[in-house]
Amino acid sequence: MTDTEPSATDNRRPIAARGNALIRRIAAMLVRSGISPNAISVISIVFAAAGAAALLHLASPWGALLCAAAIQLRLLCNLFDGMVAVEGGRQTVTGALYNEVPDRIADSVFIVALGIAAGLPWLGWLGALLAALTAYVRTLGGALGLKQDFRGPMAKPHRMALMTAACVIAPLELHFLDSRYSLAAAAAVIAAGAVLTCATRLTAITRQLEQRA
Repeated sequence: MTDTEPSATDNRRPIAARGNALIRRIAAMLVRSGISPNAISVISIVFAAAGAAALLHLASPWGALLCAAAIQLRLLCNLFDGMVAVEGGRQTVTGALYNEVPDRIADSVFIVALGIAAGLPWLGWLGALLAALTAYVRTLGGALGLKQDFRGPMAKPHRMALMTAACVIAPLELHFLDSRYSLAAAAAVIAAGAVLTCATRLTAITRQLEQRA
């Protein structure tokens, strides 16, 4: 690796919670437990599948609220797998694969379920495709020797925060207004925001390549 190439730690998503004392203690406990970071990454898919199933098959409000909880558990897996690997010194040669592939699966499972629950399956599939495209553009920048770009406006944390909010609001909306717009609105914003995210990242990559030339 040359001095101009980004390091592995440069290509980590910036997450403020890594500095939280409680989070660091939990990460240290996971390191001592012997669990591998790759296993933590795979567990995120389990939480995604459970959350999606709850959203689609359990009655309001429990389905949506359990899905919101599963989203947060999935995000914690995404946080702890990196901390166990990097801070805990447990990196593996296949870590990059386990860092990306379970993320794409979990994202797709959640977003497709969101579209189906909103009564707009096509929008869920479109959102999942576009979300995967944002990750592709990010990793493309890395493959070109640039620091990976995690900017939004609809990066993974933003998508999951929006879906969590929609899952919390949806039961309240149904109870008080007898309407079901929250989930559909979230699915639409995720899809549209992913398009804009791809555009901003591609623009940034283009600018950096031109400057490097």
